[in-house]
Amino acid sequence: MNVLVINGSPKGAKSNTYRLTAAFLEGLRKEERDLQIQELPVYRMDIKPCLGCFSCWNRTPGQCCIQDDMSQVIQYLLWADITIWSFPLYYFTVPGSLKNLIDRQLPMMLPFMEEKEGQVGNGYHPSRYDMSGKRTVVISTCGFYTAEGNYDGVYSLFDHICGPNNYTTIFCGQGELFRVPELSGRTNEYLSYVKQAGQEYISGGITGKTQEYLHQLLLPRETFEACADASWGIDKDEAMSGINGTAAKRASDTLVFTRQMAALYRKENYPGKDIVLEMHYTDVEETYQIRLGKDGSHVYTDGSLKPTTTIETPVTVWRAISTGEIRGDEAMMQGLYRVKGDFTLMLEWDTYFGGSRPRQQQVPAASNQKETNMKIMLIPWIVLWVAPAIHKQIGCLVTVSVCALVSLIFYRNKKTIYDVISNGFVTGFAVAILVGAPEVWALPLSYLFFALMWLISCFGKISLTANYSMNSYGGADALQNSLFLKTNRILTMLWGILYLFTSVFTWYLMQTSLSSFVGLINSVVPVFMGIFTVWFQKWYPAKVAGGK
Repeated sequence: MNVLVINGSPKGAKSNTYRLTAAFLEGLRKEERDLQIQELPVYRMDIKPCLGCFSCWNRTPGQCCIQDDMSQVIQYLLWADITIWSFPLYYFTVPGSLKNLIDRQLPMMLPFMEEKEGQVGNGYHPSRYDMSGKRTVVISTCGFYTAEGNYDGVYSLFDHICGPNNYTTIFCGQGELFRVPELSGRTNEYLSYVKQAGQEYISGGITGKTQEYLHQLLLPRETFEACADASWGIDKDEAMSGINGTAAKRASDTLVFTRQMAALYRKENYPGKDIVLEMHYTDVEETYQIRLGKDGSHVYTDGSLKPTTTIETPVTVWRAISTGEIRGDEAMMQGLYRVKGDFTLMLEWDTYFGGSRPRQQQVPAASNQKETNMKIMLIPWIVLWVAPAIHKQIGCLVTVSVCALVSLIFYRNKKTIYDVISNGFVTGFAVAILVGAPEVWALPLSYLFFALMWLISCFGKISLTANYSMNSYGGADALQNSLFLKTNRILTMLWGILYLFTSVFTWYLMQTSLSSFVGLINSVVPVFMGIFTVWFQKWYPAKVAGGK
């Protein structure tokens, strides 16, 4: 199959639109390996404007009198099974150089007047060649927040050329975002849908579901337009108050960067009180404050606000974090930047500066996506430590039954190795006690095995608690966060040590008259340890962020 790509952007392969085109081609290749692809960069070709002499119709039929690259273009148009027109929308239609190419297709038509069923306009010139079976795709980006209502001129043009509904379009607003590295997460997601569209197109047509994704906004309108306005580096109020906008001065690149970051604030997640984020860029000695309020964000350059959180960082480091060149947690662990004040903002950064699609358009999570659950691991142990102390036989039977029931609910949650180990060991201890093993030894040993499970996990890549607490910190992505892993490794070790001492304490307690209350007594200390855990999960990252 032959595919012709006509790249009508003056920026060539660096075009924002071409990123969509490349993704579409990738989808075509995935479905059809035997593809012959030819790309024509119009901006580098010698294609002069049509003279309107109509020599190609009468004096030299099918041959233009202008000797340039257009004759080669016509040959490729005849060769192609699929033609992809790729171009940006600058002023409500195709760029000028591409319009020249379109005009110069006149030799491909016959001069006779006809009427064609379903044609647009009055009068039609039949094709000089058999073009049946050929397919057309039009891919374009524009700088408005949406493509809707801005492509009337393009639709009219291709309706005349191809006929209504005889071509496929992928029109995307907010095209400039494809060159913003800080938003690569969202734009790459969109490109994955374009790739899917290419794969579906060659198999018969783009599905309605994929079309729905392609029509989503990259950013909410308000967010995008704020980012777009900030990118010019000119204060909007100053520009509009001056004569022809000449009164406004361009802001520093650092201030532009800060304004764009502020524009990504998601006011729907306003926490109930204003947050003042102070950005102190240590390498350029510039400081700006961002107030995050219920009505949106605002950047202050005079330092007039009292900051709730201050980030001291070289602008180069923060840009690298924003573009994904370095993870924020790794930069923090390396001491590349410091955070002072309330660290909660850092823990909830993606909540406030998500920069994602509008909430109502978010793609629902896969229904089969499962999460881990620490309760599944803990419940069998708790029952073992309490039930047999109340009644030996019945308690052991209840413990075994609970282990069996827990196994049945695994299908609803993601299973960890600690869930499996716990179920196996608890069942073993319960059966051992039931058949006559002395509780004075069995119960302390159960605490010892429990402690060792926690401590041994500290020597693995992912500690025990990290397997479960990751659900509150972005899921599996948290397992790539070195600060998250270190915090949980410390907590896992402390919990392991606690239960190591508990096993010894339990053995001594079992020799006394309080043996029947061991489970109850041993439940008190973990409550305080749980309170400490909640505090430590916030305190320790803040300590590291402060450079201490």
